[in-house]
Amino acid sequence: MINASDFRKGITFEINGEPHLVLDFQHVKPGKGAAFVRTKYKNILTGATREEAFNPSDKFPKAHIDTKVMQYLYNDGELYYFMDKETYEQIPLSYDQVEEAMKFLRENDEATIKFYKGEAFLVEAPNFVDLKVIETEPGVKGNTATNVTKAATVETGAVIQVPIFIEEGEVIKIDTRTGEYLSRSK
Repeated sequence: MINASDFRKGITFEINGEPHLVLDFQHVKPGKGAAFVRTKYKNILTGATREEAFNPSDKFPKAHIDTKVMQYLYNDGELYYFMDKETYEQIPLSYDQVEEAMKFLRENDEATIKFYKGEAFLVEAPNFVDLKVIETEPGVKGNTATNVTKAATVETGAVIQVPIFIEEGEVIKIDTRTGEYLSRSK
């Protein structure tokens, strides 16, 4: 069990049998009345966010989230298959479960998969990936006075904004959490 007074960002807890993740919290001690914990939390399974005030002594069961690093194998048109590198067990996941991560994953890349009670609910690509630019407009010479960007399509199909000097065929480093270009890869 976890008290509302122990809430911190990233803590998982259960309400009505469903797992939730604390996104933000604030301990409030008004001059008059009892203290409370203003909390913004997200339902891990549905993605719905909610704000609520809890009494600091409210108790909630802790939601146990298991995390595994797995290898992305292939997509059969409907399902995406990931393999546990220790047991070689394969799990199929639907597009809804892998949508965000697939923008930055190639076959044989590793991804972090989070499980709640044995069911996968979230797939995360590594924080930084190196991907090859397969399509972008050529840069215009002399157009470097300001931070000019252009759209570029990388090998996974994701479209990101890159500086004007990036050419097709170059490998670039991308922050998968924000989808932003970081640098050219060495």
